[in-house]
Amino acid sequence: MKKILVLLSLVSVAFSSCQKDLLDTEPYDQLGSETMWTTDNLTELGVNSIYNALRLDQNTGSASGLELYQYDRFAVGGMQRDGTDAYLLGTITPGNGLFSSNWRNFYEGVIRANNAIANIPAKSPSADTKKARLIAEAKFLRAYFYFRLNQVWKGVPIYLEPFLYTEATKGRSTEAEVWNVVLKDLSDCIAETNLPAKYAKGNASYGRVTKGAAYALRGKVYMYLGKWAEAAADFSNVTVSGYRLFNDYRLLFKEQNEQSDEMIFSIQNTGITGLGSTTQFFCGTRSSFGSCWNTYIVSPNGVDLFENMDGSRFNWDAVIPGYNAMNVRARQVYFLRDNLTAAERTARAAQGADMTKYLPVGNEARLLRAYENRDPRLSASVITPYATYNGLFGISPATVTSRYPFRAEAAVNGDLRTDTQAEFYYLHRKFVYEGNAELLNRSFGPIDFPVIRYADVLLMWAEALTEMGDLPGAISKVNEVRTRAGMPALQQTTPARPTFIANQAALRDRIRNERRIEFLNEGINYFDELRWKTLKDTKFGGGNGLRSVWGGNIANYTWGGDHFYTWAIPQAEIQINPNLVQNPGWPN
Repeated sequence: MKKILVLLSLVSVAFSSCQKDLLDTEPYDQLGSETMWTTDNLTELGVNSIYNALRLDQNTGSASGLELYQYDRFAVGGMQRDGTDAYLLGTITPGNGLFSSNWRNFYEGVIRANNAIANIPAKSPSADTKKARLIAEAKFLRAYFYFRLNQVWKGVPIYLEPFLYTEATKGRSTEAEVWNVVLKDLSDCIAETNLPAKYAKGNASYGRVTKGAAYALRGKVYMYLGKWAEAAADFSNVTVSGYRLFNDYRLLFKEQNEQSDEMIFSIQNTGITGLGSTTQFFCGTRSSFGSCWNTYIVSPNGVDLFENMDGSRFNWDAVIPGYNAMNVRARQVYFLRDNLTAAERTARAAQGADMTKYLPVGNEARLLRAYENRDPRLSASVITPYATYNGLFGISPATVTSRYPFRAEAAVNGDLRTDTQAEFYYLHRKFVYEGNAELLNRSFGPIDFPVIRYADVLLMWAEALTEMGDLPGAISKVNEVRTRAGMPALQQTTPARPTFIANQAALRDRIRNERRIEFLNEGINYFDELRWKTLKDTKFGGGNGLRSVWGGNIANYTWGGDHFYTWAIPQAEIQINPNLVQNPGWPN
């Protein structure tokens, strides 16, 4: 299984330890070696190195901030526990590593793809059918890297031939010109007869690019361009390619289901050093295998977006009357565990809790009503207060409970231990491994990480149909996702029910909210908010910040200005290439 990862590990060996008569010793960000593409095996290794560029700057010693799931710290549903991210504080400058690392990594992917596209036809002895397929894969990956660049910079230099990074001196092309390059590469993939529509589970090539993935990514590009009919047509072809929803949302993110028909394009992970997922390490807790760090946590704003089971909006006042009007420090009383000691009561009162409302027996039960009868994706994605988690005590599996204040771990009925015991946060459950049998090392989880899955396609398809005015068609697509989740269908016939859709604006809002909760911890929502131009209100509005479960800000977020919708050209790149022009609003 995961043959591509075995080959990727060989790429690392090839570039770091091969003899000079096999490969030159130039860094890979320079022109390809004369011998790199001259055997069938080297040709395949060269293309696999482009896939490996999807993992650049993955850091297993501390959170890099560059993994896809880590972008959820900028999204409605996510937070970073130290609260010091310069983008969220509004203090980020063009010299920040967020900009320079992404720019360099994406262009490294482009460089690798360009070398493959240019050298395979000229040098490779592989069979023509294989060469055609590998070139199509390289074009998809080049399109993906330019897609990522254009999402945030909205116009970058275009290089379609091999080039030296240190000699890259082109000026920026327009956003539209970059989209045209991406569309051209993806259209070439779709036209390539040797590229399969889909790989079945267990196929040795599973994880490689498919025609279905090219349709899905091209449809995403059309969404940015507002070409709704073209997007809808491409998403329809994803269905024709054989992709479907998996039947169980909770089990979708387990290793045994990572090759389900829902996964269109995924970063292939394995327990091999350097080729695994870091989600466990930075989203798991001290009660998780390997004693993890819960660097990335869940925002109360995101949790509150999960609807009630009847499709109505969640409202704290419906569970605890008067909750919304209370001082946020006072309402922490509702989150306290039963049977507090005298010392614990005194400490919480000193922190501002309104202890007149504390129930020594029943405080937990009262709070648990806030999480009952909610969208099942909430319990599948988030460890909420007083929920259990299948973690560890020592090295043995143990069911632990998220309680506050924390007291102690135990083999039976222990508390869930975090790196943030002084505060009470919502914690990630999705992609967080359970027990002691799901992985071998906290730094290298084996579960593949989805870049595009079919639910994403369905909800973009629904969005496109909504903008086209086809509300019934859009509702049918949303309802596929909601039905899988166990939520009631949206409808246009009974206004008295909370699932009623009155007009286009109402459906647009429901689809956006559906995306925010469906893709929690998948690194999708931040880029949605940029595309919709809603980030200022959803992430920064209303005095938002790094928040405890009861809503108190530990750190305040500050919107730096509307230029935050477009990233700064990295200062380091402008120093290398004076032909680059900075985006408006950012200092030169």
